[in-house]
Amino acid sequence: MALTIAGSDSGGGAGIQADLKTFAALGVHGTSAIACLTAQNPKRVLAVETCSPVLLRRQIEAVFEELPPAAVKTGMLFTEENIRVAANFFRNPQSAICSPPLVVDPVMVSTSGAVLLKPEAIKTLKEKLLPLAVLTTPNLDEAEILTGCHLASAEDLRAAARDIHARFGCAALVKGGHLKNSREAVDIYFDGRTELLLGAPFIKGVSTHGTGCTYSAAVTGYLARGLALPTAVKRAKEFITQAIAGGYRIRKHFALNPLFY
Repeated sequence: MALTIAGSDSGGGAGIQADLKTFAALGVHGTSAIACLTAQNPKRVLAVETCSPVLLRRQIEAVFEELPPAAVKTGMLFTEENIRVAANFFRNPQSAICSPPLVVDPVMVSTSGAVLLKPEAIKTLKEKLLPLAVLTTPNLDEAEILTGCHLASAEDLRAAARDIHARFGCAALVKGGHLKNSREAVDIYFDGRTELLLGAPFIKGVSTHGTGCTYSAAVTGYLARGLALPTAVKRAKEFITQAIAGGYRIRKHFALNPLFY
Protein backbone atom coordinates (compact mmCIF):
# COMPACT_ATOMS: atom_id res chain seq x y z
CA MET A 1 0.00 0.00 0.00
CA ALA A 2 1.04 3.58 -0.60
CA LEU A 3 -0.25 6.94 0.65
CA THR A 4 -0.32 10.24 -1.22
CA ILE A 5 -0.78 13.50 0.69
CA ALA A 6 -1.48 16.09 -1.96
CA GLY A 7 -3.97 18.31 -3.73
CA SER A 8 -6.92 17.22 -5.82
CA ASP A 9 -6.93 18.10 -9.54
CA SER A 10 -10.43 18.59 -10.96
CA GLY A 11 -8.99 18.04 -14.46
CA GLY A 12 -7.80 14.56 -13.49
CA GLY A 13 -4.30 14.95 -14.90
CA ALA A 14 -2.19 15.72 -11.84
CA GLY A 15 -2.29 15.63 -8.03
CA ILE A 16 -4.16 12.95 -6.12
CA GLN A 17 -5.81 11.65 -9.28
CA ALA A 18 -2.50 11.10 -11.08
CA ASP A 19 -0.96 9.50 -7.99
CA LEU A 20 -3.77 6.99 -7.51
CA LYS A 21 -3.74 6.01 -11.20
CA THR A 22 0.02 5.46 -10.96
CA PHE A 23 -0.24 3.33 -7.84
CA ALA A 24 -2.93 1.22 -9.52
CA ALA A 25 -0.77 0.76 -12.63
CA LEU A 26 2.01 -0.60 -10.41
CA GLY A 27 -0.29 -3.01 -8.59
CA VAL A 28 -0.18 -1.02 -5.36
CA HIS A 29 -3.28 -0.14 -3.35
CA GLY A 30 -3.43 3.65 -3.14
CA THR A 31 -4.70 5.67 -0.20
CA SER A 32 -4.93 9.45 0.02
CA ALA A 33 -5.10 12.47 2.28
CA ILE A 34 -6.31 15.57 0.45
CA ALA A 35 -4.41 18.70 1.48
CA CYS A 36 -6.27 21.11 -0.78
CA LEU A 37 -8.87 21.30 -3.52
CA THR A 38 -8.04 22.95 -6.81
CA ALA A 39 -10.27 24.15 -9.61
CA GLN A 40 -8.01 23.46 -12.57
CA ASN A 41 -7.76 22.05 -16.05
CA PRO A 42 -4.71 21.26 -18.19
CA LYS A 43 -4.40 24.93 -19.15
CA ARG A 44 -4.67 26.80 -15.85
CA VAL A 45 -5.47 26.79 -12.12
CA LEU A 46 -8.60 28.84 -11.41
CA ALA A 47 -8.76 28.53 -7.61
CA VAL A 48 -7.27 26.73 -4.61
CA GLU A 49 -8.93 26.04 -1.28
CA THR A 50 -6.93 24.39 1.47
CA CYS A 51 -8.07 21.62 3.78
CA SER A 52 -7.98 22.47 7.47
CA PRO A 53 -4.89 21.19 9.32
CA VAL A 54 -7.12 19.24 11.71
CA LEU A 55 -8.89 17.37 8.92
CA LEU A 56 -5.64 16.70 7.07
CA ARG A 57 -4.17 15.18 10.23
CA ARG A 58 -7.27 13.03 10.75
CA GLN A 59 -7.09 11.74 7.16
CA ILE A 60 -3.50 10.63 7.67
CA GLU A 61 -4.33 9.05 11.02
CA ALA A 62 -7.29 7.19 9.51
CA VAL A 63 -5.07 5.63 6.84
CA PHE A 64 -2.34 4.59 9.29
CA GLU A 65 -4.90 3.16 11.72
CA GLU A 66 -6.13 0.42 9.39
CA LEU A 67 -4.11 0.64 6.15
CA PRO A 68 -0.51 1.43 7.16
CA PRO A 69 1.33 2.28 3.95
CA ALA A 70 4.66 0.83 2.89
CA ALA A 71 5.64 4.18 1.34
CA VAL A 72 4.32 7.75 1.40
CA LYS A 73 4.61 10.76 -0.90
CA THR A 74 3.67 14.38 -0.42
CA GLY A 75 2.71 16.64 -3.28
CA MET A 76 0.90 19.96 -3.18
CA LEU A 77 0.50 20.94 0.48
CA PHE A 78 0.05 24.67 -0.26
CA THR A 79 0.21 26.13 3.26
CA GLU A 80 2.74 26.31 6.04
CA GLU A 81 0.18 24.79 8.43
CA ASN A 82 -0.32 21.68 6.29
CA ILE A 83 3.42 21.20 5.86
CA ARG A 84 3.71 21.26 9.66
CA VAL A 85 0.93 18.66 9.94
CA ALA A 86 2.82 16.28 7.68
CA ALA A 87 6.18 16.99 9.32
CA ASN A 88 4.86 16.60 12.87
CA PHE A 89 3.18 13.31 12.01
CA PHE A 90 6.26 11.74 10.46
CA ARG A 91 8.69 13.19 12.98
CA ASN A 92 6.96 11.58 15.95
CA PRO A 93 7.36 7.77 15.98
CA GLN A 94 4.37 7.46 18.31
CA SER A 95 2.17 9.00 15.61
CA ALA A 96 2.47 6.04 13.28
CA ILE A 97 2.21 2.28 13.38
CA CYS A 98 5.10 2.05 10.94
CA SER A 99 7.80 4.34 9.64
CA PRO A 100 7.52 4.17 5.84
CA PRO A 101 9.92 5.97 3.49
CA LEU A 102 8.75 9.48 2.64
CA VAL A 103 9.10 10.97 -0.86
CA VAL A 104 8.63 14.76 -0.98
CA ASP A 105 7.63 16.28 -4.29
CA PRO A 106 8.14 19.99 -3.42
CA VAL A 107 5.27 21.28 -5.54
CA MET A 108 5.74 25.05 -5.79
CA VAL A 109 4.78 26.24 -9.27
CA SER A 110 2.55 24.60 -11.89
CA THR A 111 3.57 24.17 -15.51
CA SER A 112 1.12 26.97 -16.34
CA GLY A 113 2.87 29.28 -13.85
CA ALA A 114 0.35 29.16 -10.98
CA VAL A 115 1.84 29.40 -7.49
CA LEU A 116 1.12 26.13 -5.66
CA LEU A 117 3.05 26.76 -2.45
CA LYS A 118 2.67 29.95 -0.45
CA PRO A 119 5.99 31.82 -0.09
CA GLU A 120 5.99 31.67 3.71
CA ALA A 121 5.65 27.89 3.50
CA ILE A 122 8.91 27.36 1.62
CA LYS A 123 11.02 27.93 4.73
CA THR A 124 8.95 25.38 6.67
CA LEU A 125 9.27 22.89 3.83
CA LYS A 126 13.06 23.25 3.95
CA GLU A 127 13.42 23.16 7.72
CA LYS A 128 10.74 20.68 8.79
CA LEU A 129 9.76 18.32 5.98
CA LEU A 130 12.74 17.76 3.67
CA PRO A 131 15.00 16.49 6.49
CA LEU A 132 12.45 13.70 7.08
CA ALA A 133 12.40 12.55 3.45
CA VAL A 134 14.33 9.73 1.84
CA LEU A 135 13.99 11.54 -1.48
CA THR A 136 12.89 14.88 -2.88
CA THR A 137 12.00 15.31 -6.55
CA PRO A 138 12.26 18.99 -7.56
CA ASN A 139 11.87 20.15 -11.13
CA LEU A 140 14.17 22.81 -12.55
CA ASP A 141 12.34 25.80 -11.04
CA GLU A 142 11.94 24.11 -7.65
CA ALA A 143 15.60 23.09 -7.53
CA GLU A 144 16.59 26.70 -8.19
CA ILE A 145 14.43 27.80 -5.24
CA LEU A 146 15.91 25.12 -2.98
CA THR A 147 19.52 25.89 -3.90
CA GLY A 148 19.36 29.58 -4.78
CA CYS A 149 21.28 28.86 -7.99
CA HIS A 150 20.38 29.24 -11.65
CA LEU A 151 20.43 25.88 -13.43
CA ALA A 152 21.12 25.78 -17.16
CA SER A 153 22.89 22.48 -17.88
CA ALA A 154 23.11 18.85 -16.88
CA GLU A 155 26.23 19.67 -14.90
CA ASP A 156 24.21 22.31 -13.01
CA LEU A 157 21.63 19.64 -12.19
CA ARG A 158 24.39 17.42 -10.86
CA ALA A 159 25.66 20.22 -8.59
CA ALA A 160 22.10 20.96 -7.45
CA ALA A 161 21.44 17.33 -6.51
CA ARG A 162 24.61 17.26 -4.42
CA ASP A 163 23.76 20.61 -2.83
CA ILE A 164 20.23 19.50 -1.91
CA HIS A 165 21.57 16.29 -0.36
CA ALA A 166 24.14 18.27 1.64
CA ARG A 167 21.57 20.84 2.82
CA PHE A 168 18.70 18.54 3.77
CA GLY A 169 20.18 15.07 4.20
CA CYS A 170 17.82 13.36 1.76
CA ALA A 171 18.49 11.94 -1.68
CA ALA A 172 17.65 14.26 -4.56
CA LEU A 173 16.18 13.58 -7.98
CA VAL A 174 16.57 16.85 -9.89
CA LYS A 175 14.45 16.77 -13.04
CA GLY A 176 15.75 18.54 -16.13
CA GLY A 177 12.76 18.24 -18.42
CA HIS A 178 12.56 22.04 -18.70
CA LEU A 179 16.22 22.53 -19.62
CA LYS A 180 16.52 24.63 -22.76
CA ASN A 181 18.50 23.37 -25.76
CA SER A 182 18.72 19.85 -24.37
CA ARG A 183 18.28 16.87 -26.67
CA GLU A 184 17.12 14.61 -23.85
CA ALA A 185 14.99 14.81 -20.74
CA VAL A 186 17.86 14.44 -18.29
CA ASP A 187 17.43 13.86 -14.55
CA ILE A 188 20.15 13.53 -11.92
CA TYR A 189 19.83 11.36 -8.81
CA PHE A 190 22.23 11.58 -5.88
CA ASP A 191 21.95 10.00 -2.42
CA GLY A 192 25.42 10.64 -1.00
CA ARG A 193 26.91 7.49 -2.49
CA THR A 194 25.10 6.65 -5.70
CA GLU A 195 24.78 9.09 -8.59
CA LEU A 196 22.59 8.34 -11.59
CA LEU A 197 22.20 10.22 -14.85
CA LEU A 198 18.81 9.28 -16.25
CA GLY A 199 18.11 10.29 -19.83
CA ALA A 200 15.26 9.75 -22.27
CA PRO A 201 14.51 11.31 -25.67
CA PHE A 202 12.03 14.19 -25.71
CA ILE A 203 8.70 13.22 -27.23
CA LYS A 204 7.67 16.04 -29.52
CA GLY A 205 4.21 17.54 -29.72
CA VAL A 206 2.97 16.59 -26.26
CA SER A 207 2.16 18.51 -23.11
CA THR A 208 3.47 17.21 -19.79
CA HIS A 209 0.79 18.25 -17.28
CA GLY A 210 1.01 15.92 -14.29
CA THR A 211 4.41 14.47 -15.15
CA GLY A 212 6.03 15.44 -11.85
CA CYS A 213 3.19 13.96 -9.81
CA THR A 214 3.23 10.73 -11.80
CA TYR A 215 7.02 10.44 -11.61
CA SER A 216 7.21 10.84 -7.81
CA ALA A 217 4.20 8.56 -7.36
CA ALA A 218 5.97 5.89 -9.42
CA VAL A 219 9.03 6.11 -7.17
CA THR A 220 6.72 5.79 -4.15
CA GLY A 221 4.89 2.84 -5.68
CA TYR A 222 8.11 0.99 -6.38
CA LEU A 223 9.33 1.67 -2.83
CA ALA A 224 6.05 0.22 -1.56
CA ARG A 225 6.81 -2.89 -3.58
CA GLY A 226 10.12 -3.24 -1.76
CA LEU A 227 12.63 -1.93 -4.30
CA ALA A 228 15.74 -0.11 -3.11
CA LEU A 229 15.65 3.64 -3.68
CA PRO A 230 18.10 3.86 -6.64
CA THR A 231 16.30 0.99 -8.37
CA ALA A 232 12.90 2.58 -7.68
CA VAL A 233 14.11 5.83 -9.25
CA LYS A 234 15.43 4.06 -12.36
CA ARG A 235 12.19 2.12 -12.78
CA ALA A 236 10.17 5.29 -12.25
CA LYS A 237 12.10 7.03 -15.04
CA GLU A 238 11.20 4.18 -17.37
CA PHE A 239 7.60 4.37 -16.17
CA ILE A 240 7.17 8.10 -16.82
CA THR A 241 8.84 7.83 -20.21
CA GLN A 242 6.37 5.15 -21.25
CA ALA A 243 3.44 7.07 -19.75
CA ILE A 244 4.33 10.07 -21.93
CA ALA A 245 4.93 7.92 -25.02
CA GLY A 246 1.60 6.15 -24.52
CA GLY A 247 -0.33 9.36 -23.88
CA TYR A 248 -3.56 10.25 -25.61
CA ARG A 249 -5.65 13.23 -26.62
CA ILE A 250 -8.60 14.51 -24.60
CA ARG A 251 -10.32 17.22 -26.61
CA LYS A 252 -7.47 19.60 -27.44
CA HIS A 253 -5.27 18.50 -24.54
CA PHE A 254 -2.78 15.68 -23.94
CA ALA A 255 -3.04 13.20 -21.07
CA LEU A 256 -0.38 10.90 -19.68
CA ASN A 257 -1.26 7.24 -19.74
CA PRO A 258 0.28 5.45 -16.74
CA LEU A 259 -1.89 2.40 -17.42
CA PHE A 260 -0.08 2.02 -20.77
CA TYR A 261 2.93 0.77 -18.84
